Amino acid sequence: MTAKAKIKVIKKSELKIAEKPVIIKKKSNQAAREMVSTVSNWVNEFQQRRRDETKQAIEKFFSNQPQPTGV
Repeated sequence: MTAKAKIKVIKKSELKIAEKPVIIKKKSNQAAREMVSTVSNWVNEFQQRRRDETKQAIEKFFSNQPQPTGV
């Protein structure tokens, strides 16, 4: 045991500071993905509703019911 081994001392506060930004970044990326997904779903639902309403309006406008032709 005549050789001295080098030991690196890592303080607890330094360790926590180094890990926190990585964790926060991952959480913010996940939150951003969830927001994008939610907004995309809202847009898709809105477009689908609009298509359905347009389809119903066209079908009603061009219905096959005979129109009365009397004065």
